[in-house]
Amino acid sequence: MNRAVLMAMVIAGASAGSLACSSAFAQGVENDRGFYVGGGVGQFNLKLDDVDQTDEAIERLDDDDTAWKAFVGWRMNPMFALELAYVDFGGPSDRFETSGSSGDFQAEISGFEPSLVATFPVGPVELFGKVGYLFYDVDASVDLDNGPDFDSSSSENDFTYGGGVGMTFFGRLNARLEYQRIDSSVVDDADAFWFSGAWRF
Repeated sequence: MNRAVLMAMVIAGASAGSLACSSAFAQGVENDRGFYVGGGVGQFNLKLDDVDQTDEAIERLDDDDTAWKAFVGWRMNPMFALELAYVDFGGPSDRFETSGSSGDFQAEISGFEPSLVATFPVGPVELFGKVGYLFYDVDASVDLDNGPDFDSSSSENDFTYGGGVGMTFFGRLNARLEYQRIDSSVVDDADAFWFSGAWRF
């Protein structure tokens, strides 16, 4: 299924379900600013074309892995927040078979992401958009069946953006579904789907 279609279905389903909930679960007006802490789990999707270390013997790699993050934030008001997250995108890997070479590839990516979150309340539902910058480490390894292994490590920083839908229960517990896109300079296509929760103090 196309990722854009999947994202639209998730957001639409979450919005419909949230609208059906009792207003008793909506965010209270007394808790419209301050600190929050949270964490999330998700799926990280990675695509690579023409892996440099193999002289283009590997033409394309495509895999996903479970990702997790922990974050803290400060809500300046009901519409804007500053957030800092540590993100571990897991270790997507793939088996490749090409003419003259075969083996395994893996890329481990993790780092810190400061971001600005803009929230738009729609009844009990919160629509939000997020922009930030990801400072991350990439550890890549290529294990050729009939040849030398290749390992490389680098530190990168790239623009990231996304959005989704959330809802606050009992005035404190915020749950959200999120799509994130990473405008990476070292991979061809990278994005993630997240389910996360945060406690608003």
